[in-house]
Amino acid sequence: MLPLALTGLLALSACQLADDDDPADKAHRLNSMKSFPLHDYIPDPSSDGAKAILKAQWILTKPCMVKLGFPGFATLDVKAVESTYPVRQGALAGGGRSGEDDFYGVDDPERAAEHGYHDRHDEDTGEAGTSQPQEYPAAQYAALTGSFSPGDSHSAHGHAIPEGGCMGEAMRKIYGPAPKATKVNGVKLSGYYSLAFQLWYESHKEARKEHAWKKADREWSSCMKEKGFRYPNPDEASTDTDWLRTGKPSAKEKKTAAADARCKLDTGYIDTVHGIDSRVQKASIAQHKKALDDLQAAYDRSVGKARKIIADAS
Repeated sequence: MLPLALTGLLALSACQLADDDDPADKAHRLNSMKSFPLHDYIPDPSSDGAKAILKAQWILTKPCMVKLGFPGFATLDVKAVESTYPVRQGALAGGGRSGEDDFYGVDDPERAAEHGYHDRHDEDTGEAGTSQPQEYPAAQYAALTGSFSPGDSHSAHGHAIPEGGCMGEAMRKIYGPAPKATKVNGVKLSGYYSLAFQLWYESHKEARKEHAWKKADREWSSCMKEKGFRYPNPDEASTDTDWLRTGKPSAKEKKTAAADARCKLDTGYIDTVHGIDSRVQKASIAQHKKALDDLQAAYDRSVGKARKIIADAS
């Protein structure tokens, strides 16, 4: 499983939890992505520093878009878009099933009985992140992001669109050249935090090979079988094609998800696998400490540059 959202810098390992922690509360806390060691190397998008970078990025993007022949961007209110990233008009945004608080899937039987495996943040308020995505016409979207669909022009009004679009160019001015791109599970990652995501994916893949993880899967599967559901592990249950194709959870999906969450609690599944994941992540961090620290230092410098850009534009 590859974590898709950029979130907080607070790492909270299992050993930091109180011994008398309620099992359900403990499982939920360990199920949050911010409970993993590698999360220290992924900036929190709600932090002041991350917000400053996004605001500065939009400040630099405006004149670039005007130069490409979109004069309306000269009067763009940065405050209206500073916490957003462009979405191509007509494209579906969001829709992810995994939230920031469910790395291992559902962990609350009551919520699962209500929402199934569908993203519960779709119906929450104020907890799902920042502002709603902003849609832009195809030509503007391509110029902003440097992302092209078949048939799209790689120029705008006779001007070549820079690599990564105006927003990519702006980020390079703030952060410097992007690290070398890498592929994770077939997906190309070229962002400034791609190393942390790469190590996360690789360590998680390695952790799942351990005997203790496989034993946890078997215990969970046996619990599910007693409740009338046959799945070898939680991932297989949550990605059942019966509910991947639907927009709303069916009665069967809700029952399966509720049983999944109950079995995780009854078998101590999340506590076990989180301990394995964390141990393997710590080893990975130790092996790549200098590279991760260098990226963290680069991020800190970019925050300083961003704040200067904002001050100069004020």
